[in-house]
Amino acid sequence: MASGNSAIRGSRVGAGPMGEQDRGFHADRIAVSYWDAQGNETVRYFAANLPEDEIPDVIDSPSTGLPAGRDKDNPPSVSKLEPYKTHLAYVKERRTDEEAAALLEEALTQLRIRRGQISPDD
Repeated sequence: MASGNSAIRGSRVGAGPMGEQDRGFHADRIAVSYWDAQGNETVRYFAANLPEDEIPDVIDSPSTGLPAGRDKDNPPSVSKLEPYKTHLAYVKERRTDEEAAALLEEALTQLRIRRGQISPDD
């Protein structure tokens, strides 16, 4: 049996008679609403003495992950970034036939060296 610990199960270590006002729960604050492209509203609270230019204009919406702005009528648009490459993106990156032949020859040479079919000096 463990002994020497006077904490009651479920109690926080260091919890004392400190009131909520000492923890900052009753500090003056303002509510700022943000809207994303799907119309979801997110409310964030900031200290009332915080200058207006330090309150962000755009945040990430926690419900959708989309950008959310302070303007309800014109929220930020959904980004057009593709999470994966489409076939068209691979076609645009395709090399010329000469580059492809040189890469294939280099890969085959490295494979032959590893297998010992040719010496590295050839």
